[in-house]
Amino acid sequence: MDDLRPDSPPPLSAALTARIREALRALDAVLVAHYYVDGAVQDLADATGGCVGDSLEMARFGRDHPARTLVVAGVRFMGETAKILSPDKRVLMPAVEATCSLDLGCPIDRFDAFCNQHPDRVVVVYANTSAAVKARADWVATSSTGLDIVRHLHAQGKKILWAPDIHLGQYLQEQTGADMLLWNASCIVHDEFKAAELEAMRKEHPRAKVLVHPESPAAVVAQADVVGSTTQLLRAAEALGAPEYIVATDNGILHKMRQAQPDKVFFEAPTAGRGATCKSCAHCPWMAMNEVDRLADTLDAAVRGDRSQEIDVDRQLAARALVPIERMLAFAAARKAAGTSAPAPFLQAGSQGMGPA
Repeated sequence: MDDLRPDSPPPLSAALTARIREALRALDAVLVAHYYVDGAVQDLADATGGCVGDSLEMARFGRDHPARTLVVAGVRFMGETAKILSPDKRVLMPAVEATCSLDLGCPIDRFDAFCNQHPDRVVVVYANTSAAVKARADWVATSSTGLDIVRHLHAQGKKILWAPDIHLGQYLQEQTGADMLLWNASCIVHDEFKAAELEAMRKEHPRAKVLVHPESPAAVVAQADVVGSTTQLLRAAEALGAPEYIVATDNGILHKMRQAQPDKVFFEAPTAGRGATCKSCAHCPWMAMNEVDRLADTLDAAVRGDRSQEIDVDRQLAARALVPIERMLAFAAARKAAGTSAPAPFLQAGSQGMGPA
């Protein structure tokens, strides 16, 4: 199934762009957007001095930017993370109700009980979780830091309790050999990619390289030329030099890929096939809530003093959640400074171009 959305969003009107710019100025705000949201919102973030990135980049940028207000175009856990890292800043979201199936699939009461049953394990949770779940963890990890963190803990002889994404957990376990106990939840976007249909698409496009996010099922990951986070997949698409790519992650990322390489062809990995439910068809329904009009309305309302689209996190809970988040950020910074981090994605056996992460 090819991407059914336009290759690029239609240009915004000058009046709407000016309206958003003025509201950002009035609020002393900066716009931080995820790669999966509407391409027009991504373009606005770039054009107004904000950030488009994965969850790790968004967290760093929001923490370090001097603006007093952060506008987070993404899903709720991203807004919560921004608030945890910047408790004295105001955090707004165009779709404050936008959630995540991984967050929903790991409620704190059940997760706390599970952790209590395994006190000998280091608790590592994916960033796609609530503030309460993060507060229960020893480490937070993103798809770009997960391999390094799990390898580090495994080298220390630690046994790991991982939550919530089972596909990502299985991938990390396979790559590191770590002793990992896995929570069973999945992303409704990545879980829908179908291995048999992907194999058929690869035969139709033999020159295409396959880029896969590790939240995908193992049979899909096994067909990848590259496995990596959103940022890593973007880098791989530029580095590999193929004329075509099949991309198994949320199709919002195709906007940046096509901007960076307009002469290349990008296909969505297929979600159709026997047994498919196609809840998402390669696009997160909650990310899709971050529309330009909603962004403009949210900013206008905030200028008038409306706080309904504002994210807040209990201060004591935020302080506990900050510990594993900062542990991840400090670890990633130290690895980068030492030149031992893994900015490149993992390439499957037999792939050419870059070494494994």
